Amino acid sequence: MRVWGLALSVALLFICASAPFSPDAEPVAAVKSAEKWLLVGIHSKTLTLYEGTKIIKTYPVATGTGDTPTPLGVFRITNRFASEMSGFGTRFLGFNCPWGTYGIHGTNKPDSIGQNASHGCIRMHVKDAEDLYSRVPNGARVVIEGGPFGDLDYSLKALAPGDRNSHVRAVQAKLKALGYYYGTADGVYGENTKQAVIHAREALQLPASDSVDWAFYQAIGLTLFE
Repeated sequence: MRVWGLALSVALLFICASAPFSPDAEPVAAVKSAEKWLLVGIHSKTLTLYEGTKIIKTYPVATGTGDTPTPLGVFRITNRFASEMSGFGTRFLGFNCPWGTYGIHGTNKPDSIGQNASHGCIRMHVKDAEDLYSRVPNGARVVIEGGPFGDLDYSLKALAPGDRNSHVRAVQAKLKALGYYYGTADGVYGENTKQAVIHAREALQLPASDSVDWAFYQAIGLTLFE
């Protein structure tokens, strides 16, 4: 399964656009052979630095908890800072997740590395974060993979207005394909998504609600076996 996931992530890297979280993005032909990019495995708790298809270095990391998960998808490093030792260690690399502020950084809790422990950021040992910071430029791609079902990871999650995560993005993309939603699949369960869910539930003869449940996933054809 890990080999399959890595192959999928590499494929994603070569076809995703510079605004990776948008289903409307224009595809690119390929990354340059010398381009540096990152692959984060949520379940393996690793961050691997690549140069093209060559592995440069792999680091152990901590990722988000069940209540505050690390976002899944393809993003880019957009900002950075270096500082004195703090809860973020001494280095921070931010990436452009549309539904929240997340980054790759050091930590003053080294025992958390290898665990589901963060508020969604990717934690590293301080020295590892400093090393990565010196190697990776702004604009570098960050591919964050979970389970075998893309944005759905390993399971379907009940969703409600106010939620912000990759499951919301998957539902938005499906509703857009079905003609119920006309906004951007940005992972934010806002008013437009709420109205789309209400309209879809009515059209699909489901009980009136503004939430996404198992029956709704089934009705729109968004399952773990696509």
